[in-house]
Amino acid sequence: MSAPDEAGEWVLLSYRVPREPSSPRIAIWRKLKQLGVAQLGDGVIGLPADARTREQLEWVAEDVTDAGGSAVVWLARPTTPAQERRLASAMAQARAAEYAAVQKEALAASRLPDVERASVVRRLRAELRRITRRDYFPPAERDQAKASVEALTLQSADADVQEQA
Repeated sequence: MSAPDEAGEWVLLSYRVPREPSSPRIAIWRKLKQLGVAQLGDGVIGLPADARTREQLEWVAEDVTDAGGSAVVWLARPTTPAQERRLASAMAQARAAEYAAVQKEALAASRLPDVERASVVRRLRAELRRITRRDYFPPAERDQAKASVEALTLQSADADVQEQA
């Protein structure tokens, strides 16, 4: 985001994918979900603009046209900083829910046997990496989830040390 009195630039994708066959439409939506896009309207999504997000949406636009649909990538600015804050807040809330789920799972895994706990640690670390890649406006839940996974990691490491002794 930019200065408080000025909205930053966003990259938008306006797209339409044919209903049939449904598999390309589903694959495109999954890619957009993995990117953590903000749904601005029917067939219009956005991300804070940088070289990476612009390139990613251009790739999705290519997928849309390959599936027989139409797509246009735009660069735009919300007309007010308040609009941008609402978009950022909605995106942060979506990530917060994902981080909260990771934290909840990490806390539950602390009661698992050592062997199972190590497997959960690996999976939760991978999930944190996936969420972080689409986390453009980090919520407080990110630090809490990371701390919970780290505590679980230390618990697993302590169990390994005790097992070796």
